[in-house]
Amino acid sequence: MIKDRDKLTALAVNLGLLSNVVLAGLKTSIGILGHSPALLADGINSSSDVVYYIAVKIFMKQAKKPADSEHPYGHRQLESIAAIVVGAFILTTGIAIFWESINKVYELISNTQIGRSASSWALVIALGTFILKIYLYLYTKRTAKKTHNPTLRALSNDHMNDIMASLAVIVGVIMGRQGYYWMDPAAGAIVAIYIIKTGIEIIMDSSSELMDSLPDDEFTRELRDITLREDGVKGIEELGIHRFGPYYTISMTIAVAGNLSIDQAHVISHNVEHRLLAHFDNGLRNVHIHYHPFEETETTPEGVKTI
Repeated sequence: MIKDRDKLTALAVNLGLLSNVVLAGLKTSIGILGHSPALLADGINSSSDVVYYIAVKIFMKQAKKPADSEHPYGHRQLESIAAIVVGAFILTTGIAIFWESINKVYELISNTQIGRSASSWALVIALGTFILKIYLYLYTKRTAKKTHNPTLRALSNDHMNDIMASLAVIVGVIMGRQGYYWMDPAAGAIVAIYIIKTGIEIIMDSSSELMDSLPDDEFTRELRDITLREDGVKGIEELGIHRFGPYYTISMTIAVAGNLSIDQAHVISHNVEHRLLAHFDNGLRNVHIHYHPFEETETTPEGVKTI
């Protein structure tokens, strides 16, 4: 299971890396030779993509390392760290492109620089990029859903970012060829805004995973309902969910009747562990259940004891 996941992840990363190497060379060279600031900005974006794809490959290789004495749960947290690296590269690239594009727009509007229409090749490259990135977005997003890999989710978001960037370049080049020269670098600024937005979203999402924030409400509700369904469980005192790559480790303290023996309480906690592992067979790696005597006055209407 985990080997298949790693193969799918590696394939999606390698495909994105190869595509961006080709696109970076084409867009940067045509952007310069074809006098298109928007395409050049997009080429710089693709060049940064190449850099962080290489960083992602390094992180992904390290994430596959087995557990050891210093990392008993393995190294899968590096997947979320890699996603943050992706977001940071996207964010810094977006800020640089936006600043350069705005300066270019000002120079053209103030007539301090003579405008030139972009080459038709710039339009061809932008259209080709648009089509290729749609395919890469759909492929990477589908693979991310199969593998539950936060890095691939970040990369699919970046592909969507590139789709919007290509669309802006297409509009900018067309308008520039009609004589509205400032529209070409303005398109580059629009590209940059979308890049910045994507970078921030990726960083926030991946940071949340590293901070052990609870998964979606449905996952937590299912986990609670399954636990309370076990005979003898009176409530849930504490619930901790830790993410390690595609898996979760649950640490839970349940409340049981105070007149039960240690053996009886142990059986209940064991049954809860078995129920949860069986229900979330592809999502949970470990479940640790502790039990305390139940105190009626400390429970909420939902059956979860307050701390």
